[in-house]
Amino acid sequence: MEHSQLSNEEFERFREFIWHLCGICIAENKLTLLTNRLKRRLRATGIETYQAYFDFLKSRAGASELSGFLDAITTNETSFFRTEKHFEWLSTEFVTEMLARIRKREHEETIRVWSAACSTGEEVYTIAVCLEEARRKSPVWKFELMGTDISQEVLERAKAATYSLATIKDLPDGLKKRYFESLGPDAFQVKSSIRDRVKFLSHNLIAPPPANRFDVVFLRNVLIYFNRESKQKVIEQIVKSIRPGGYLVIGPSEGIFDMLPMLKRIHPFVFQKEIPSK
Repeated sequence: MEHSQLSNEEFERFREFIWHLCGICIAENKLTLLTNRLKRRLRATGIETYQAYFDFLKSRAGASELSGFLDAITTNETSFFRTEKHFEWLSTEFVTEMLARIRKREHEETIRVWSAACSTGEEVYTIAVCLEEARRKSPVWKFELMGTDISQEVLERAKAATYSLATIKDLPDGLKKRYFESLGPDAFQVKSSIRDRVKFLSHNLIAPPPANRFDVVFLRNVLIYFNRESKQKVIEQIVKSIRPGGYLVIGPSEGIFDMLPMLKRIHPFVFQKEIPSK
């Protein structure tokens, strides 16, 4: 059965539902885009109309479909070392500061980092590679990483950690050799020594964080899909998860620079949670 385009009324109904569910604001000019993505779920579930699908999503029986629905409507675009200066800061200024604090016994030996919209894993594995490269020079510390996303589909791909040659071709040869193993002519997997450092969880950014006391949270290239009210909710939750003295790294297009008065700006893309005065 070929499904027609969403009516304006149906479009607005789904837009409101998506916003309440996860904070993502579907733009008013995205009717065709949302229609095409919902068509996939109608075909997958065998449900004949958008209204019946909407009613199913809101029912108790439809709870198991929410993951597939969110997979369909979310956009996941990422790459290794995306916005490289962020990782230069992580590998230099951040690591230098943390090592000094660890040596002075002002910080435990484990550094904790959260990639809060990790998509298919490129960001969190880039973080892992940067930290492991730094640790090779001074192995007196450890790190733990958490990657979260609302899409179960991309989380499964992140856990598999398998990427095409095109995805990793621009990485330095040394990094490819140390951290990837070939599974075939066009399949490369992140080595287990790095994969095992990452814990992946499903998480809705407007919900309370799944853990706290992170030294760094990466929140990049995701809030562009949220309206101002949703952004504020996300920021409130994220800031709770950062330990005093910890950092938030954001993307260049998040539109939240005026919404971070509780954090100190260190760089245009790095903000620090201040340590309360004694």
